[in-house]
Amino acid sequence: MNNIFGVILIIILNPVIFVYADIAENWQLGFQDPATPIMEGIVNLHHDLMFFLCIISIFVSWMLGRTLWHFERKQNLTPSSTTHGTLIEIIWTVTPAIILLIIAVPSFSLLYAMDEIISPAITIKTLGHQWYWSYEYSDYANEDGEVINFDSYMVPEEDLEKGQLRLLEVDNRMVVPINTHIRIIVTGADVLHSWAVPSLGVKCDAIPGRLNQASLFIKREGIYYGQCSEICGINHGFMPIVVEAVALPNYINWISNKLSE
Repeated sequence: MNNIFGVILIIILNPVIFVYADIAENWQLGFQDPATPIMEGIVNLHHDLMFFLCIISIFVSWMLGRTLWHFERKQNLTPSSTTHGTLIEIIWTVTPAIILLIIAVPSFSLLYAMDEIISPAITIKTLGHQWYWSYEYSDYANEDGEVINFDSYMVPEEDLEKGQLRLLEVDNRMVVPINTHIRIIVTGADVLHSWAVPSLGVKCDAIPGRLNQASLFIKREGIYYGQCSEICGINHGFMPIVVEAVALPNYINWISNKLSE
């Protein structure tokens, strides 16, 4: 009973409780909850475009319906002699062009924001293998000059602990601080891979012999799950990605522990 009263008291004192969905849910149709400004921009752009698409679809369907109804053969025994309508042709040419220009403004703005790298405080190299990921924190080194470098394998189903996610949990997570500009350098060691985390708005190809980069600015703490998004072989579906975003003091402690290993 004390626990029940405690929960009720928490709900009364905190009437708004946010629960974020940073993993795919059953029968999910929409996006995962955004954790970066880029992903927020992607979600907002999608909603704006869907508004235009719905309006256009309804209008075109209405026009087709009226045309089929009013210009049906039995109601128009005498065929029309009109072959061109200059005004209507101008309208149906100019209107879509204006709509495309309106859509282009936020689209290009978001596109340039995704490519912009703002003085990163941390650089992390991500290397895709068949079939696991390796991470290198080249900004930190111990007394012997060795940088933080580790592999991240999927946890087998028989080794999962209670609360861990099947096919998504890894043995070594990529840990990053929140509210920090981070640069991710992505490449592949053997074949094409793709480092993708939906909640962070990142999908970057890992191409052997080529360095691609993406930027992160995570606004809240959490654990974010992703997977390889490029078919890379028989175990393509078994190389998940887990990014753990923590507060800066916790990140410093994690770095210190890694350097002392």
